[in-house]
Amino acid sequence: MQKNNDKSLARTTQIEEGFFVLRFQNETATEVRESYKVSSDFIQFHFCMKGQGNFVFNEGNYVFPVEEENNILLFNPQQDLPIDLKLGAHSWIISVIISIKKFHSLFSQDADHISFLSPENNSKKYYDTAIISPSMAVVLSQILNANVHKSMQSLYLKGKVYELLSLYFNKNEDADSEQCPFLVDEDNVRKIRKAKEIILEQMVEPPSLQALSEEIDLSLSKLKEGFKQLYGETVYGYLLTHKMEEARRMLASGKYNVNEVGLKVGYSTSSHFIAAFKKKYNTTPKKYLLSLSS
Repeated sequence: MQKNNDKSLARTTQIEEGFFVLRFQNETATEVRESYKVSSDFIQFHFCMKGQGNFVFNEGNYVFPVEEENNILLFNPQQDLPIDLKLGAHSWIISVIISIKKFHSLFSQDADHISFLSPENNSKKYYDTAIISPSMAVVLSQILNANVHKSMQSLYLKGKVYELLSLYFNKNEDADSEQCPFLVDEDNVRKIRKAKEIILEQMVEPPSLQALSEEIDLSLSKLKEGFKQLYGETVYGYLLTHKMEEARRMLASGKYNVNEVGLKVGYSTSSHFIAAFKKKYNTTPKKYLLSLSS
């Protein structure tokens, strides 16, 4: 696998021969593009932790979108599937790229439930989408941050990626039950995801942090710490980013004027909205509209 572009917001780590993990982080307010050559000998797993991305194939004829808290699996032994990723603003994606040979060696003794490994299917293309479980979200956060000494990072990532794949293919319906050793963290992940849903649903008049922590039954400190770990921003920082992205979409649609957009994203006065928009994007809503028509 070989990287194609010079501009990079990605980190690539080789776990073993034919086994890579890619960590994409776009902290900018604009879409970026990342590309890698990947041959037909590899299986691809893409996990979107935050934001969204589009994987473009066959010169743009096929697009596989992946949204926040979802993942996709891509496998086509009949043709190469080079990664051409359009990574959305404020988005995180972790990709695991593993050769078919290596993948078979991991599951050679127990792969009955992995349909595309069966003899009748292993020469066919296979695509799948799924929701990232709370247990997987915990491990993905650990992979993204990898808070260990540099000398231990490769070994740490290897263990975490193996753990991620084992969780991905664990079809036990009780995987998130009381027997799970990561129950406490997983339960917190569920609650923090609920907190995110609440603030987005109540974007115009969001609850206070204290009220939010009480509603999801999680301490204020764990809410703050966990939200930052999962989404890379404070609760209100995440909400502000969402508001501004919604504002940009509404302005670009041409259906609303600046005052209407400000009200719809929760600003009582246009001056407050304009100030927030300018602080976020270093331009005013009016100038942004002009840039779209130029």
